[in-house]
Amino acid sequence: MSKKESTPTSRELIVKALRTKSAMKQDVFKATTELFAQLKLTLKDVATDLEQEVTQKDERLVVSFTDKGSLACELRVAGDTIIFHMHTNVFKLDQSHSLWKTSYLEEDEMRGYFGVINIYNFLSDSFKFNRERDLGYLVARIFLNKENHFLVQGKRQMGFLYNDLPGNVMDEPRLREVLYSVVNYVLEFDLLAPPYDQVQQVTVSEMNELNGNLQLSTGKRLGFRFHADNADPI
Repeated sequence: MSKKESTPTSRELIVKALRTKSAMKQDVFKATTELFAQLKLTLKDVATDLEQEVTQKDERLVVSFTDKGSLACELRVAGDTIIFHMHTNVFKLDQSHSLWKTSYLEEDEMRGYFGVINIYNFLSDSFKFNRERDLGYLVARIFLNKENHFLVQGKRQMGFLYNDLPGNVMDEPRLREVLYSVVNYVLEFDLLAPPYDQVQQVTVSEMNELNGNLQLSTGKRLGFRFHADNADPI
């Protein structure tokens, strides 16, 4: 066999990559786009369900869904706003991740590429009062591969409830379960006062901004560190 026959040319390698990896990424993007569309429908239903349940007892408890376009939407749950954002790119799972040692990924490396939906938690008042310095937190990330298998990375329960990639196949009931878990986590993630030493001095400029726009930074964990919250996600 000649060298030319045994060694692929650069052109052949490019064509192979386009037909395999690039095509796979298009499949993943399509699946993620479809998942995000379903996520919006499910979130809208979840908002209606929760609002009907809680407003019967207390009309102050607002639960609402807002579509922010093709890549974003938000769910307001009383004092919390949860923002869902779909990334337009496809990512390969970190090579050090333990899932690469499973037969599921060893059999097909292309299963290790994912579309990602990021989920952030903000205070509703941060948007209401236009407090641009306020902090939000990434509470979870949904990863979806070409076969519609998924995993969720996150803190505390969000990091271990949905980490069985080979066994987790995304459908509407599973998506609804994930979304309820996210809402539950956010409601348990409380706003804590920052240490006194961090807020005992305020400049005239900050006070003027505070009077006009409530611009002092606020976040649920501002100035605090918790071992449970800082543990590495699965």
